[in-house]
Amino acid sequence: MVQRRKVLLTGLLGSMGPAALRAADDHTGGDPLGSMQWPTLRKEYLADAPMEFTEAVIVRTPAFADDAMNVPLQIDARRLSGTAGGVKRIWVVVDRNPVREVLSFEPLKALPMLSFRIRLEQASPVRAMVQTQDGRWHVGGTWAQAAGGGCTVPGATRADGSWSKTLNQVQARIFGNVIEGSRRLRLRVMHPMDTGLVAGIPAFYIEQLELLDSKGEAWWRLALHEPVSENPLLTLELPAEGPREFRLRGHDNNGNRIEAEVRA
Repeated sequence: MVQRRKVLLTGLLGSMGPAALRAADDHTGGDPLGSMQWPTLRKEYLADAPMEFTEAVIVRTPAFADDAMNVPLQIDARRLSGTAGGVKRIWVVVDRNPVREVLSFEPLKALPMLSFRIRLEQASPVRAMVQTQDGRWHVGGTWAQAAGGGCTVPGATRADGSWSKTLNQVQARIFGNVIEGSRRLRLRVMHPMDTGLVAGIPAFYIEQLELLDSKGEAWWRLALHEPVSENPLLTLELPAEGPREFRLRGHDNNGNRIEAEVRA
């Protein structure tokens, strides 16, 4: 009986072919970045929703970031603007960070792209999971390399104690026609963005930001998490035509409010 089972198993494996054998041995869920963390991430964030890996979602970062506390990222999902009703949400996660979730972005009336900086604890895949209006997820990513330790050391303003003097101050500017058909909004919110992973310093970070027009309609929303770098510098793209005056509104996880006028 045992010998018969071995023969049957050998015959089955032989009939699968090289591609099927590779799939059977793949414990990354087909992840093109080869990350063993991906199956857990998918289950946690996407559950059983339909998804696909795609080059239509672009994640850009330097080949090597010198400062693990300020690793630049650009997420560009404009190629999905005409797919299934357009982009509903962009979720950014880092596979190997102690806090994986970085931010969630609802473009609403803005273009589905943004740039910012993150803390990176070690070399890791960084992903943008983009949901279109039909509920399907489109996943792009890249490997981010840095010296490491970016999540477990205090930021500069926390170390020198200056954070309390500038907390939630906002600097913002809108530039015209940087990308054809858009206006670029660049803003900085002063905040230590503590991860909670440094001894004696609890997690303290901006939780939400949104840009409102004079009618109170939101043009985009952001939910931020601990891995976003200290004093977040955010770059977003607005349509070329539209209001010239906005209001930035938000709060951190301690209930401190963020309010600022934003003008073109």
